[in-house]
Amino acid sequence: MSAHKAPTARELAAKLAAGDLTAEALVCEAFERIAAHEDEIKAWAHLDRAAAIAAAKAADKAGRPGPLHGLPFGVKDIFDTADMPTAYGSKIYAGNRPAWDAASVALARAAGGIALGKTVTTQFAFVDPAPTRNPRNPAHTPGGSSSGSAAAVAAGMVPLATGTQTVGSVIRPASFCGVVGYKPTFGLIPTAGVKCLAASLDTIGAFAATVGDVALFAGALGGRDLSFPALKPKIGLCRTPQWPQATEGLKAAFAEAETRLKNAGADLRDVVLPAAFEGLAEAQHEVLAYEAARSFASEWHYHRAALGPRVGELIVAGLQTPAATYDAAMAKAARARAALDDAFGDVDVLLAPSAPGEAPHGLGSTGDPIFSRMWTFLGTPCVNLPGLTGPRGLPIGVQAIGRRGDDLRALAAADWMQPRLG
Repeated sequence: MSAHKAPTARELAAKLAAGDLTAEALVCEAFERIAAHEDEIKAWAHLDRAAAIAAAKAADKAGRPGPLHGLPFGVKDIFDTADMPTAYGSKIYAGNRPAWDAASVALARAAGGIALGKTVTTQFAFVDPAPTRNPRNPAHTPGGSSSGSAAAVAAGMVPLATGTQTVGSVIRPASFCGVVGYKPTFGLIPTAGVKCLAASLDTIGAFAATVGDVALFAGALGGRDLSFPALKPKIGLCRTPQWPQATEGLKAAFAEAETRLKNAGADLRDVVLPAAFEGLAEAQHEVLAYEAARSFASEWHYHRAALGPRVGELIVAGLQTPAATYDAAMAKAARARAALDDAFGDVDVLLAPSAPGEAPHGLGSTGDPIFSRMWTFLGTPCVNLPGLTGPRGLPIGVQAIGRRGDDLRALAAADWMQPRLG
């Protein structure tokens, strides 16, 4: 199926505020869309129609309590929820019922959002594949680990969904499914109540159809206003040290992005990252493995046989990583962060690949996160922008990358670019 064309979250919010649409009707429409496509897409780990409709009716009676009033959203199943099971993508935790909501879920609900259910995640948000299929072509992966969230938004099941990124788990599935994915600056959204993979890398993000929608949603998840000003940005084209791993499809799409932006009057210049950024992707994996081995100490001790093979391999690698190697990798990232402003120069954002190419065929892999490793390690805000396609007609995204802590400018630049890219 093609990406679902539906009203944006902001358009729906305006209709709800004006009384032209009820939350109950919107939630019922979402469940109709889910019923039509879930058997094929398999985006959901848990759904509770009755509870969601009850919450929508309560929202209609309560007036407009917040910016997400009446808007349905999906919750990646590594976020704790008090009213729904949370299995973290693992049979180890089948039927687990937390007594609380993750902080970000509670904030979204306080802003008036209505959680329809839990979206499929790979086990513990790593790379062992989940059953979710890509709505653009179900023979292909949607990416991961936020598989269900990206697919649910792309299929029009919900206008908004949560995700997390420790390596590339927001940007890559957003690229593969052809939606906007936003990974904020590290720490902008609280991770309390989200299953930890690597504490110094885990970042909560969001999926939606537009940049304005992810800003609205992520602002609620973090309890802050992410309204951004209009901006015609200066854009640095940054192919990154990982460019040799780009497919021919990505190279053509990136060239097309440059052409479209140039034709739209963009101020473009090439940016080559300095030597401090070499080897960051490899160092990121060392940190990931070292921290994951400690995050999953209990699962490794008590439930080793139930772990996915790639989770197990990651833990073994982490247990074999010396502390000195971990410390050196963290120091390398600190030096690169210190050099980041100089690397940006006078541009507002960098534009870089989101993934090596189109979504791989089959469900045996969630795809390579290589083009996100460095940016996640640096903690920068990143926004996947859809609109480009590869040789098989599947989406290929590019990501706008901002300075660490400068999310509003990154969002504003991405918002300017989105309609001009597609």
